[in-house]
Amino acid sequence: MPSAAPTARRLPAGTLYRGREGMWSWVAHRVTGVLIFFFLFVHVLDTALIRVSPDAYNDVIASYKHPIMSVMELGLTAAILFHALNGIRIVLVDFWSKGTKYQAVMLRVIVVLWVALMVPSTYYLLKHAFLEVFGS
Repeated sequence: MPSAAPTARRLPAGTLYRGREGMWSWVAHRVTGVLIFFFLFVHVLDTALIRVSPDAYNDVIASYKHPIMSVMELGLTAAILFHALNGIRIVLVDFWSKGTKYQAVMLRVIVVLWVALMVPSTYYLLKHAFLEVFGS
């Protein structure tokens, strides 16, 4: 005799999220937004140091010239670029009548654009760090 109970929908292996691309872009948008917020918070604090102690401010600014900071700048650039491109996609999904139909395609387009823009950004942001570490 067949069971009258509804069958449970199986989730994709390895994830609890049901939204596929949409959910992952939602998560990435929130994570990049929080990272950008923390950068802005630190930026305001280090800039405020100039009023407290110009010597401390100069020490902090000098520490930003370390090659590790170039990698962090690259991460910040990646976060800002993804957040901006995904924000445009979100606006299109919200205000374009066919936005929801093409949201997955638009996500793929912004990922391709993000990679295309990150390749030269990576070169320019890490160029001086590698020269400093490995010599010219």
